[in-house]
Amino acid sequence: MGLFDKIRGEFIDIIEWTDSSPNTLVYRFERHGNEIKYGAQLTVREGQNAVFIDEGQLADGFPPGMYTLETSNLPILSTLKGWKHGFESPFKAEVYFVNMRQFTDQKWGTKNPVTMRDPEFGPVRVRAFGTYAMRVDDPGKFIQEIVGTDGHFTTDEVTDQVRNVLVARFSDAMASSGIPVLDMAANYDELGEKLSDRVGNDMEGYGIELRTLLVENISLPPAVEEALDKRTSMGVLGDLDQYTKYQAAEAIGDIANNPGSGGMAAGGMGAGMGFAMANQIGQAMHQPGGQQGGQQGGGQAQGSPPPLPQGLQVYAAIEGQQAGPFDEATLKQLIGSGTITRETLVWSQGMADWTKAGDVGAVSKHFDAAPPPLPGS
Repeated sequence: MGLFDKIRGEFIDIIEWTDSSPNTLVYRFERHGNEIKYGAQLTVREGQNAVFIDEGQLADGFPPGMYTLETSNLPILSTLKGWKHGFESPFKAEVYFVNMRQFTDQKWGTKNPVTMRDPEFGPVRVRAFGTYAMRVDDPGKFIQEIVGTDGHFTTDEVTDQVRNVLVARFSDAMASSGIPVLDMAANYDELGEKLSDRVGNDMEGYGIELRTLLVENISLPPAVEEALDKRTSMGVLGDLDQYTKYQAAEAIGDIANNPGSGGMAAGGMGAGMGFAMANQIGQAMHQPGGQQGGQQGGGQAQGSPPPLPQGLQVYAAIEGQQAGPFDEATLKQLIGSGTITRETLVWSQGMADWTKAGDVGAVSKHFDAAPPPLPGS
C-alpha cells in the first residue's frame, strides 16, 4: 500500500459499499490500519447492513441509512473502547457490509440416491432436485458463525453447507410424509413445506433464512423407471387376450392385401395361412374366460373336460420363410393348391431337421390323394 493510501486511510470520512457482483454476501471495508476518523459519514444502502467488529468482538450494527459516526451512535463500541467522555481522534474498527437481499435460484440435489421404504414397491432408491432462495437474517450471527474474518464472502462458500443440510433433512421429510413414490409428483409443494420446516432451525443457527424452497423433481433409478414403463404399457393395452385376437385379425388382412411375387403359389399360401389363423382365432374366441383364468392359475378348471389331443402340426418353408404350424386339414388345402410340393421342406415336432415333404410319411400321403395340376398351370 502506497503513502497516498496510508494518508487517505488515516483521514477517511466516507464509509460505503457499492455492490457490483451478483453473489457477494459480505464485504469488508478496507483501509489502512482499520482507522476511522471521528465524525466519518457511514452510508448503508437499501438491502445492506453494516456491522462493526472490534478486536474480534461484535460491536454496533447499522440498518440502511446515513450516519455520522460519533459516540452517541456507537454505544457498544464506546463501551468496548472505554470512551466515557467522547473521543476526538481516529478509532480502529473493522466494518463489514452484509448483503441482505434474497439470492434466488440456488440449486440443491442429492449426490447419491436416498433409500426409502415405499408402501407399494418396498425399498426403493430415489433422487431429488430443487431450488431455493436464501437471505441473511441475522448479520451479526452470520459473521460470527460462517464468515469469520473473510473479507469477501460469496454465496458459493455457503451453498455447499446449505445443500448438505437440505439433503440430510430431505430423507426424514420424505419418509415421514408417507406419500407413495408414484404420488410424489402431486405433492411437491407439501414436501417442500415439510423440508423447509425441518431445516428452519438449522439455518437460524447460521443467521440465514431460506425462502421458497422448491422440490422440482423426484426420480427413480433407470432400471426401475424402465420396469415401470413396461408396466404402464401393459395397462394401456388392457385385455391381452383381446389384443392378441386383434393382432391376428390385422395379420390376416395384411396377407390378403399382399399379392406377393409367387402368383398362384402366393395366393394359395395366403389362403392356407388365413385358414390356419382363422382356426386359431376361432379356438381362442370360443374358449371361456373362466377356463383361461383357471388354467393360468396353475390347473384345469374343476368340472371341465380335458382339452382334446392336438393333431398333426406341420411347419413349412414357403418362399424362403417359415410358415405354420398347419393342421392336417389346412395341409391338404395347401397341397391341393400347389403351395406345398414334395420338394417343400417341412418340420414337425419329433423331427431332427427340416425334410422334404415327399419324404415325410405323415405329409406325403396327402400328395397321393391330391389331383394332379391342370395342364398349362
